[in-house]
Amino acid sequence: MIVSVLHRLKKLPRAVHRLSVMMMKPQVVFVLGGPGAGKGTQCARIVENYSYTHLSAGDLLREERSRSGSEFGQLIDTYIKEGRIVPVEITISLLKKAMEETMKADEKNFRFLIDGFPRNQDNLQGWNTVMDGKADVKFVLFFDCGNEVCIDRCLERGKSSGRTDDNRESLEKRIQTYLQSTRPIIEQYEKQGKVRTIDASRSVDEVFADVKNILEKEG
Repeated sequence: MIVSVLHRLKKLPRAVHRLSVMMMKPQVVFVLGGPGAGKGTQCARIVENYSYTHLSAGDLLREERSRSGSEFGQLIDTYIKEGRIVPVEITISLLKKAMEETMKADEKNFRFLIDGFPRNQDNLQGWNTVMDGKADVKFVLFFDCGNEVCIDRCLERGKSSGRTDDNRESLEKRIQTYLQSTRPIIEQYEKQGKVRTIDASRSVDEVFADVKNILEKEG
C-alpha cells in the first residue's frame, strides 16, 4: 500500500509538468509587410539572437503543397500561382499544428514569430475564432517598404529561389492583394496600439538595429 502511494507520488511531478506545458499559451508576434519587405531575413536574425521560433505561413503552405499525399496540395498550388490568399482554415490548421509540435518538443519554446499572417479580415476572424484563449498576440511587427523596392528585391530573389511567384506579374498581383487586404489589418491593430513599424527600405543591419530596440523594449 505505502509502496503504491509512493510510486504514484513519484509520477506526480511529471504529470504536473505535462499539464503546465499543455496550459502554457504561445506568445505570438505577427510579422507583416509586403512581399520582399525582408520579413524572412529579419525573422532569421531574431531567431539567432532571441528565444523565438519563426513560423512562416507562406513556407508552411509551400511545404504542404509539395508534401506527398497532401489533401490540400493542389488547392494551395492554384491559390499561390494566382496570387490569391489560401483559405484560412488550412493556414490556421498548419500554424496551430506547428506551434503545438514545437512546444511539445521543448516547453521553453513558447514564443513565436508568425510571418505573413493574418493577411486579410477572413484570416483575422479565423484566428480569433480558433485561437481565442489559446494564444496571446503581443504585438505586430510591421516592415514598411515601398512597392518598387519590394518588387526589385523579389525579382532578384527569384533568380535563385526557384519560387514560381517571384515574377513581375505574380508580384504585382501580390502587392495589390497586400494593399487591399493586409494593410487594413495593420490599421486595425494600430488602433489597438499594437503595431511596431519599421522602415524596411534600408539595409538589413539598419533594419535589425530597430528590431532589436523594439524587442528589448517589449521584453
